[in-house]
Amino acid sequence: MIRVVIPYHLRTLANVSGEVELDVKGPATIRSVLETLEGRYPMLRGTIRDHGTLQRRPFLRYFACEEDMSLEAPDTPLPERVVSGAEPFLIIGAIAGG
Repeated sequence: MIRVVIPYHLRTLANVSGEVELDVKGPATIRSVLETLEGRYPMLRGTIRDHGTLQRRPFLRYFACEEDMSLEAPDTPLPERVVSGAEPFLIIGAIAGG
């Protein structure tokens, strides 16, 4: 079971509180987690990744085990601590400006 933390506004959109637990089929990668999340919560499609390109939306970052995975390839395997559920996969709204 993979634990996913999403930003507050996306939790509101998906009508969930706290973190989401997902049963990901196959290898646990960034892509498979996002596909499972969007499959379970279709209202999130297009909010985390672009509809057409499936690229990460600007101002969203992915973290696993305190490591920024935002620029990693979508098929990058997640760390074992995330796969085991010991650590969450975080989708964080980035802050811009100065």
